Amino acid sequence: TLLAVIDSRDSYTYHHIERVANYCAVTADFLQLDPDSRQDLIYSAYLHDLGKINVDKDVLINSGKLTEEDWAQLKQHPADGAAIIGKVEGMEKLAPIIRGHHERYDGTGYPDGLKGESIPYLCRILTLADSFDAMTNNRPYNRRRTFDEAFEEIRRCAGTQFDPSLTEQFISTIQGIEEVGKA
Repeated sequence: TLLAVIDSRDSYTYHHIERVANYCAVTADFLQLDPDSRQDLIYSAYLHDLGKINVDKDVLINSGKLTEEDWAQLKQHPADGAAIIGKVEGMEKLAPIIRGHHERYDGTGYPDGLKGESIPYLCRILTLADSFDAMTNNRPYNRRRTFDEAFEEIRRCAGTQFDPSLTEQFISTIQGIEEVGKA
């Protein structure tokens, strides 16, 4: 039901979360996460942009430069999504993962400015998958990058935006998908 609400507001976001959930699933398998952590990561991936239901549709589909007010509204979506999920019985444990998916390893992310290991582990994986998908798909305000260009950007941002210990593991996971696709 929650995914249907997202799709009704913004089909780009719906397709984005599908891809992010797939990247999280294969990464969880590559990292050999325990079944509960794997499930929590995948469910969080499906719900990580739920808070965008509170963002004005004009902001979501804007192809131009966002105003400071628009950015402030958009940056509220992780906290809003976590607040919604935190009230759903049985899903409360997903709230911190959803809340932290825009935190940055160097502490300059949002909404809480968490840094390094204080960012939940599953959140750090979700951040990689979310960012990779944003880089490799067309968006009105961003040029689509090739996988290799995205890998280069992820490596460049290891230690600032991304957990440096997960960076190469994530890239290896995605390269494995690429190789299977070419076979």
